[in-house]
Amino acid sequence: MIRISPSVLASDFSRLGDEAARMAASGAEYLHLDVMDGVFVPNISFGAPVIRAIRKCSDAFFDVHLMITDPIRYVEDFRKAGADGITFHIEAADDPAAVLDAIRALGCRAAVSVKPATPAEAVFPLLEKADMVLVMTVEPGFGGQSFMGDMCEKIRALRHECTKRGLSTDIEVDGGIDEITVADAAAAGANVFVAGSAVFRSADAKATIASLRRIAEGAYGAAL
Repeated sequence: MIRISPSVLASDFSRLGDEAARMAASGAEYLHLDVMDGVFVPNISFGAPVIRAIRKCSDAFFDVHLMITDPIRYVEDFRKAGADGITFHIEAADDPAAVLDAIRALGCRAAVSVKPATPAEAVFPLLEKADMVLVMTVEPGFGGQSFMGDMCEKIRALRHECTKRGLSTDIEVDGGIDEITVADAAAAGANVFVAGSAVFRSADAKATIASLRRIAEGAYGAAL
C-alpha cells in the first residue's frame, strides 16, 4: 500500500497543531516527526513533549523518526507521547535487534533506518523483526535537500531481499521527495514516502498528496 507521510520539519512551527490537522484533512495517512538531538545529526528539532502536544490535535498515524544516539533509552517516552511507529538509525544502536524488540513490546510498529553511506546489507539480519525500513535519500539532519538518486539501488536491493524472504516489509524513503523523485523511488520498490517542502509549502496540499500517491502507484515496482 502506498502511503504519504508529510514531514513536520517543513511545517510552520508556530502552528504545529493546525499543521498536523491540515495534513490529515489533506489525505495524508501518516505524519512524519523528525526527532534530532544535535549529536547523531548536526541539528536539534523537538522531543517527546512537542509530540505529546501535537497528538492532542491529530488522530493521524504518528511516524516518529529518531535521529538520536542510544535510541533504546527513549522509545518508551515517545510511545507515551503518542508515537504509533518508531524508526531509529542502525548506526546509532549497539544492538539494533534489541531496539526493534523494545519498540514492538510497546505496541508500536518498529522500523530501522540507514544513512546514505550504510549499505542495504546491514539491515538484512533485521528484516524479520522490522515492520519497515527507512532509506535516507539525503544526509539526515536538515530538510530541503536534493534527492540522492543513487539510493534507488539500495531501495531495490532491500525490496528484492524482502521478496526473496516472503516479507511484505514497508520501505520508506525520506529526503527530496517530490512529484518527480517519487516515481524513481516507487519504481525501485519504496511504498512509504516522506515529503516535507513538497507538501507543506504547496499551494494545495491535498492536490499534491493525491498527485504523489497517484504517481507512486503508477510507478511502483517498474524498476524491479
